[in-house]
Amino acid sequence: MVWCACAPIGPDSGVDGRGPIVVDNTETPEYQAVLEHLRAAHEPAFGKPSGMAEPHVSPDGTRAVVTAEVLDEFVGAPRTVLCTAEDGQLRPVSAAGCSAKSGKFSPDGATLAFLADRAEKGVFQLHLLADGHFGEAAPAPAVPGTIEYLHWSPDGQRVLLGVAGVGAELSGGQGSGRNTKRKEDAPSWAPRVEDSEVDESAWRTLWAYTVGTGQLDRVSPEGLNCWEAGWCGADRIVAITSDAPGEDEWYPAVLSLLDLTGTVRTLLTSDVQLGLPTGSPDGRWVSVVQAVCSDRWLVAGDLLLIDPGTGAVTHRETHDTDVTRLQWIDAERLGYLGQRHLDSVAGIVTVGGPVAELFATPMACGGNGFHPDGVFTSDGRVLTIEESYEVPQQLVLSGVDSPLAAIEHAGIDYLRSVSGTAEAVTWTAPDGLEIEGILCRPAGEGPFPLVVNIHGGPIWAYRECWSMRYAWVPLLVSRGYAVLNPNPRGSSGRGQKFAARVVGDMGGADTHDYLSGIDALVERGLADGNRVGLIGGSYGGFMSSWLVTQDTRFAAAVPMSPVTDWYSQSFTSNIAAWGNRFLDADPEQPGTRAHTRSPVLHASKARTPCLNITGALDKCTPPGQAEEFHRALRAHGVTSSLVIYPEEGHGVRAYPARIDLLARILEWFERYLAGGYSEQKPG
Repeated sequence: MVWCACAPIGPDSGVDGRGPIVVDNTETPEYQAVLEHLRAAHEPAFGKPSGMAEPHVSPDGTRAVVTAEVLDEFVGAPRTVLCTAEDGQLRPVSAAGCSAKSGKFSPDGATLAFLADRAEKGVFQLHLLADGHFGEAAPAPAVPGTIEYLHWSPDGQRVLLGVAGVGAELSGGQGSGRNTKRKEDAPSWAPRVEDSEVDESAWRTLWAYTVGTGQLDRVSPEGLNCWEAGWCGADRIVAITSDAPGEDEWYPAVLSLLDLTGTVRTLLTSDVQLGLPTGSPDGRWVSVVQAVCSDRWLVAGDLLLIDPGTGAVTHRETHDTDVTRLQWIDAERLGYLGQRHLDSVAGIVTVGGPVAELFATPMACGGNGFHPDGVFTSDGRVLTIEESYEVPQQLVLSGVDSPLAAIEHAGIDYLRSVSGTAEAVTWTAPDGLEIEGILCRPAGEGPFPLVVNIHGGPIWAYRECWSMRYAWVPLLVSRGYAVLNPNPRGSSGRGQKFAARVVGDMGGADTHDYLSGIDALVERGLADGNRVGLIGGSYGGFMSSWLVTQDTRFAAAVPMSPVTDWYSQSFTSNIAAWGNRFLDADPEQPGTRAHTRSPVLHASKARTPCLNITGALDKCTPPGQAEEFHRALRAHGVTSSLVIYPEEGHGVRAYPARIDLLARILEWFERYLAGGYSEQKPG
């Protein structure tokens, strides 16, 4: 089957006699190799938990639940199943045939609340399992939309629900565009219509479910968009809010305090972004993280404590940890997790007292999410999901000698046998700044052909985790490539000053963080300087496109979901204002960075064959971005292929499109990188 649209490559495309890129690649050796690789890695786990996220534990630490990913076959995206850890095994709690997630125990540990899409696929509603044992869950009254998160009130009487309308946009990290729906009664020819009015289904609202009475009440007023929220005592809510629901409105959103009648008061505004709002059980304190952010839900930064009575703000030191998770353990103790350099860190802040760091480990903690995550028991222990490049996910509770559960199956053994090893590496950028990364490589002596795997954001960071979160990393290592996963300036884990170094300078100094890293690995005999490739998505897609216009050393590049023209991005993306803010650019003014930092306007300098990949539904980096660069490269005689997945948004997430994607990535690097290749521009 044809799962993508690929631009044909004609005689003027610079293929250099290597043959065209096929539209249907299912019969190619690379596709068959990828299919065999994926079958060995995943088929042993079909129908079983294969990944974990969202750990939660009862306050006394006796029961734990996680959200597990389950892949039944190579069709669609994995479903999610709520599982409990029993006797070292993950056992499903929720009913089969639907997805369930976000399990949370009540403060007394007797009731488990979770979300499931039993009535309509992809539309999640609240369900509860009561009486201290697991059985059939009872559904709560349905909300108008889909529930994104839930929180128990400190007294256990209510459940706070964060509800997104069915038309609400998704962030880039969630796969922007994947929730695009067409009205079922609309004919196939019906146009898409946009005007100045905001669709009611675009808003995010807050609701409270009262457990004892079964009553469901909306608690956020009309005209207030609530991006995320938590309890502040038993009768107030602290939330990140804006006056409009568009994705770009999150970036200047404020911290607000709401009571259950819908009265709203602004607590904090910020020049940067705010996230992870939560309040102490007695309502005396509000905690929030303030950080330079490039994506909603990807918040890693400074911990602030606020007195809601006076508005006084206190910055609490966390030993240079960028905080990514907050939980009030009791009225005086606030637990946190975060990232410091390449380590995952957990600690407890005592109000008016010291900060106690519980652990710092090179193991990634948190599961399938982007940042460190975990949950605290009432006595201050931490439940989290640990993993590394060579250790698959395991659910661990501090103070317990062995894991509560682990992901183990024959596919894990296969991946261990082919994916090589990972090690932390550092190098010095031209301006003297130390840059960190993780190098994954096969066995044996170098130099190896090198692929630089560029992360998105730009404010995010790699940690050493299973498969490095991307299936192409172990695949490429299994074929003899080394893969460098760098954390350049702008990455999380090095404090807000380090993160802010990329703001106003995207494609500037960070360009040389990558180039100097390649130089360092070549000098150390680990990388073959004649066989270097690039791959990355989102900001990594931008940088993969940008680097090939700034340096001709690259033998192949695979920009995915890229920004290649900041000018057109400014008028087509749902986060256009973010891009202009992070570039410090005005697209209406010629010569600003909206123009000078656009890869498409430097395409004449490129020599590198580029495989440009995008999703047709992407709202963050619309598909025209990849198409513009593809057309510009071909206009200058540079080899380029364009791949557009019609059912995908920001990233390719569903099978069999994922198989096709990996096969095309592998074929591209095998074609231009494995044997060494340097294209010269015709003429």
